[in-house]
Amino acid sequence: MTNDPTGRALHLLSLLQTHRLWRAAELAERLDVTERTVRRDVDRLRTLGYPVDATTGTHGGYRLAVGAHLPPLLLDDDEAVAVALGLRAAAGAAIGGIEETSLRALAKIEQLLPDRLRRRVSALHSSVVELRRSGPDDVVDPDALGVLAAACRDREDVRFDYRRRDGDRSQRLVEPHQLLTAERRWYLVAFDLRRSDWRTFRVDRLSAVKLAGGRFAAREVPGGDVAAFFTASVASIPRNVEAVVTIDAAYAQIEPVLSWVDHHVVEAAADSCIIRINGEEVEHVSLSIARVALRAPVAAIEPNDVAEAVMLLAHRLPRCPR
Repeated sequence: MTNDPTGRALHLLSLLQTHRLWRAAELAERLDVTERTVRRDVDRLRTLGYPVDATTGTHGGYRLAVGAHLPPLLLDDDEAVAVALGLRAAAGAAIGGIEETSLRALAKIEQLLPDRLRRRVSALHSSVVELRRSGPDDVVDPDALGVLAAACRDREDVRFDYRRRDGDRSQRLVEPHQLLTAERRWYLVAFDLRRSDWRTFRVDRLSAVKLAGGRFAAREVPGGDVAAFFTASVASIPRNVEAVVTIDAAYAQIEPVLSWVDHHVVEAAADSCIIRINGEEVEHVSLSIARVALRAPVAAIEPNDVAEAVMLLAHRLPRCPR
């Protein structure tokens, strides 16, 4: 039996924070104590402000409820590192207003980390080069994102103004199905009621997003796979920039990097390949090529303006010791 009440209570809290329903017998087995001791430890957590619900019966047990205030969180080492890295990534996300908030939260988390974890997080941050695709015009309104997410969950119609890539504006009434992210951009897959067809919308081009007041029955995305539909939909968008890249590696080695990039294999050999990459802007294509260069040597890039953009990006990145 575990004799340290404080350590046992912390272990119990760690289990309850998974928000699953735990039977008293399960908790007793995990903590190596009796069910009576589990009940006492649950009472101790309640006095500290943690709202632990208890249900009786065959399927009864304990669950950490949603409280009126936020009590201290208990994180193990891996969870703490994951939270810190997640906040760092969120600071670079294309969502309006989230950068400063994420950095404030990250600063608080890092101040509380022990030295061993602070060094671990610092090493990961310094070893990763973040290639940001989004520009000022790509920032998503967090309120609009929240409305769309709730509408997807609750199957509620949504109305919004949409600006197409050519600048044309129109009002849309849709049944939102799924939000997706690709290359740091947010997209909405939805059924357009006025056009009676499925569409993919860039969320940064939406404005005046509002619930329309109606609900809908679930529809199946063409082909049954929303990711495949999205990929095909994005691939069909006309591209302004086309680049040809020669890479000193087999295509299989770089394929994961290009999974969300509009590309075509021109030629493939055992130790090299030639890839055509398409994009809306030179900057976006150059970032895709830079990601490839992190996996394998790039031997040649055409046309010259894309090659120059990649060289400029490489020049501006901090030099790292070999």
